[in-house]
Amino acid sequence: MPETDTVPVQPRGPAPRDCAGPVVGPDELDLALIEALQLRPHASWTLIGSVIGVDATTAARRWRRLTDSGTAWMTAYPAQHVSVVAYVDLECEAGAVDALTRLLCSWPPVFSVERTTGRSQLFLSVAARDLPSLDDLVTRRLGGLDGVRSSRVSVSTKVYQEGSGWLVGTLDERQRAALGGADRHDRTRPGPGPYESDRALLLALGTDARRGHAELARDGGMSDTTVRRRIGRMVSRGEVRFRCDLAQHLAGWPVVATYRVTTSGPGAESTARALAALPRTRLCSAVTGPDNLLLSVWLRSTDDCRDLEERVLGRHPGLRIGERDITLHTAKRMGRLLDRWGRAGAHVPMAMATEGAAGVTTA
Repeated sequence: MPETDTVPVQPRGPAPRDCAGPVVGPDELDLALIEALQLRPHASWTLIGSVIGVDATTAARRWRRLTDSGTAWMTAYPAQHVSVVAYVDLECEAGAVDALTRLLCSWPPVFSVERTTGRSQLFLSVAARDLPSLDDLVTRRLGGLDGVRSSRVSVSTKVYQEGSGWLVGTLDERQRAALGGADRHDRTRPGPGPYESDRALLLALGTDARRGHAELARDGGMSDTTVRRRIGRMVSRGEVRFRCDLAQHLAGWPVVATYRVTTSGPGAESTARALAALPRTRLCSAVTGPDNLLLSVWLRSTDDCRDLEERVLGRHPGLRIGERDITLHTAKRMGRLLDRWGRAGAHVPMAMATEGAAGVTTA
């Protein structure tokens, strides 16, 4: 991730919208297509079509319809994209929440923005070059905003699961085996890149990770061979993550529940891995603070919260749930601006906060 605070919004794709009427979500074939791309982000349409039971033209056409409507999208970002990732709870004045949401969605170091229940109205995922830069971002920039009353910071110390590893769960084992897993690199220690020379290419892939080599070469002023070599190097070394995402409300998971969990003792590591492996876990991260795990899950309804908690506590009796919150609206996810249905609009490339930077608001 580039060390900068001011990066222009990439307007590729439909702008966030606020539709008043009913909105049609993806069907089962669409969900199978999305999962195929989650497993193999750069697989050919011929392979994807053969796995889900359609021809290549139909697969490509359906994907275009999904992306044009903002129902699904693909992005890419460095595996080692920052030195410090943290989660910030902002307690705000009620009348300032909407304006703060819009403002913070334009800040590249704030790569996700959620409005939540509980004492803190905003939940932010932020990126910083180092701890002094994180302190500067939280204390001077966030703390100096009108309407912000207080903040709480939890630094991520280890990530067990993130959105790039989550699957829709529509394909069967035979279909998944046919796709293979050559595009999914879950290395604990990725290679030393990406390098500064890859910045423009990563920005383009961040906007749309399915863009063809020829288009990337043309827009980036590179040869097709150079683009293929650089992407191949980043993929083979595990330096870049590809992520196929979808409008969760339309796909049937309208509820995002976030838990602060405490687990300790000799089984703490195995408990964290078990929570990360739950089918609906989108994020499981070890964090600083009284509760040492942050768990975020996608659910079908609020009633599922109780069922999930009972199952988790039954399997892990030493675990304690400290806090639980429901997300009222996800305004930004991994740099992508979302409407109230969760559909994708413009892309704000992620960037690390750096200490003493003049400003973070983008155009």
